[in-house]
Amino acid sequence: MSELSAHISYIQQHLAGRLIEVAETHGDDVLILDRAGLRENFRWLKEDPLLDYDFLSDITAVDYWEKKQPRFEVVYQIVSRGQRRRLRVRVPVPENDPAVESLTLLWRGANFLEREVWDLFGIRFIDHPDLRRILLYEEFEGYPLRKDYPVNLCQPRVPERQVEGTFVDERSHNKLLRLKKSLGSKI
Repeated sequence: MSELSAHISYIQQHLAGRLIEVAETHGDDVLILDRAGLRENFRWLKEDPLLDYDFLSDITAVDYWEKKQPRFEVVYQIVSRGQRRRLRVRVPVPENDPAVESLTLLWRGANFLEREVWDLFGIRFIDHPDLRRILLYEEFEGYPLRKDYPVNLCQPRVPERQVEGTFVDERSHNKLLRLKKSLGSKI
């Protein structure tokens, strides 16, 4: 048994009931994981010393409109810097309830990535400390990376205004601290 398959076998044993599929695509290990208990599954991937996926490098989404069900997938890229290994985790999300748990409690860097997916695909992140648009303005209607978004839709015009916050958004940071305090031992 190779090191790679031993690694994946270990993950399969622990996540047995929550794994939908395991694959290898273009040299990358890929897990298709159920969205139930998502944060705890990622906590285990991050904190287990044999895995040590300590870095979240990306979050994005895919819209399979009229191609397959469920319609959406949220795609996470995590990295074990110490073991020089990466893992892609795909999470199917239904159109009638486009939501997954936020990972901002595990990785602060998830904040902006989740906001981007919310802004462009309309997938909510449960317990996110400050889920608001990040690229588009608040009055923007719809989610432009959904495949059914009308290409000729005219957006409402808004007056020029002062932008609040900074690149390192203090509102998001303070809301995250309050969320951690309120959830206490649950996280």
